[in-house]
Amino acid sequence: MTAEAVAAGGIRLKSGRGRWVLITAVLGSGIAQLDGTVVNVALPRIGEDLHASLAALQWTVNAYMLTLAGLILLGGSLGDRFGRRRLFVIGTVWFALASAVCGVAPDVTVLIAARAFQGIGGALLTPGSLALIQATYAEQDRSRAVGAWSGLGGGAAAVGPFLGGWLVDGPGWRWVFLINLPVAAVAVGLALRHVPESLDQDETGSFDVQGAALAALALAGLTYALVAAPTGGASPAVIGTAVAAVVLAYCFIRRERRTAHPIMPLDLFSSRLFSSINIITLCLYAPLMGVFFLLPVQLQVSNGYDALQAGLAILPITVTMLLLSSRSAALAGRIGPRLPLTVGPLVAAIGILMLHRVGPGHAYVSTLLPALLVQGLGMAAFVAPLTSTVLAAVPVARAGIASGINNAAARAAGLVAVAALPLAVGLSGDEYASGPAVHHAFGTAVILCAALMAAGGGVAWLTVRSPHPGPAAAAPQCTVNCGMQAPPLEPRDRGGRLSGTNEER
Repeated sequence: MTAEAVAAGGIRLKSGRGRWVLITAVLGSGIAQLDGTVVNVALPRIGEDLHASLAALQWTVNAYMLTLAGLILLGGSLGDRFGRRRLFVIGTVWFALASAVCGVAPDVTVLIAARAFQGIGGALLTPGSLALIQATYAEQDRSRAVGAWSGLGGGAAAVGPFLGGWLVDGPGWRWVFLINLPVAAVAVGLALRHVPESLDQDETGSFDVQGAALAALALAGLTYALVAAPTGGASPAVIGTAVAAVVLAYCFIRRERRTAHPIMPLDLFSSRLFSSINIITLCLYAPLMGVFFLLPVQLQVSNGYDALQAGLAILPITVTMLLLSSRSAALAGRIGPRLPLTVGPLVAAIGILMLHRVGPGHAYVSTLLPALLVQGLGMAAFVAPLTSTVLAAVPVARAGIASGINNAAARAAGLVAVAALPLAVGLSGDEYASGPAVHHAFGTAVILCAALMAAGGGVAWLTVRSPHPGPAAAAPQCTVNCGMQAPPLEPRDRGGRLSGTNEER
């Protein structure tokens, strides 16, 4: 089926080809989701095997998030211009090759470099998997296809902690990355055989490559300064890099104001609701990523869990979100986003604060399990309404770029959190291998994360005034991976509009 045929009618979800397209999209996004959930479980073993410092482990996580956050908007634009299937295939192959290098990395330096290249593949792959669905299916089947993609993706994310723990304790942590290769090979084969090509014939503007580079470099400089500060202190390198990050951020803003085709249109922020919801996103996703970075380390180093036990221990958050996210979205559609965006973060903050009781010799059922369930309940309450409110804050025609900016903001928040939290709690060097040091730092970290999460709820109460999210009520439901990393990118039609516009409804 050609791009013209897809535009004319598309294929049906219940057809044989329609099922293959769905499986292809789920496999592609699934490897990126699994990578996000399994690597944190493997961090203590990676550090032990490669003799890596805490800073190196931070970069193992952040190198991936850095390139992903900096390039994800550019990746979506490239797919619209050069072909969504083509970019999906390129991103999947790129991701797989980088995963192979991660799996055979002889030292932590090679691992970090490969993780950065993995993020580039993810920036091409992540928008592409959902774009394939939007561009391929008949209009009447798109919402069901997106729902199926979301639900199956949530199942893949649910397997992540268990699979990561099993791989680390079984064949070894390197298989956390090598497992991506056969999955990627199947996804590429199915894409080339069953997925029609599609692109936006009207997409003729230039790409804001310079803007994307400035944003990535600014994030990189800030991340380096935060990671290096615990050991480097106020050294010229740390201060110089921090200053350079500020200058680059200024250059990025100036660039976006002047270019005709900005990667981040600043006029969107003239909407008070859009600006406030992105501030809320920063407040919510930073503590989430901070907790998910340190909790597996706490459980394995301080509490004596093995990797599989640590992965299984975190599973209740995933299950809670799978069960309740759709109900939360429906509730927000009836009562508006203000209450869910206020109460959800406050409940999640209580759950995070309850993690303060987790320590050596704790009883899982009475200590860790309740904290995770409460946190998952709060996350289920705010994740879908957060995305919905972003879309309601801007004109329908700009919903795609608005959601992309919010997605990038969430990933950037996680990036900064992983870099800054060890500095804030005084954990550095090889202290991550010391049970008492990790336990003390974790206790402080959950207090800081709970406070920031609660602050996000406070900002929502003060600034979110929209009485009803409108078109957002029908927004695709977030998978669990979204709750741990970022909101979902919204699918756009060939004109750049959100699937299922007001006119269609």
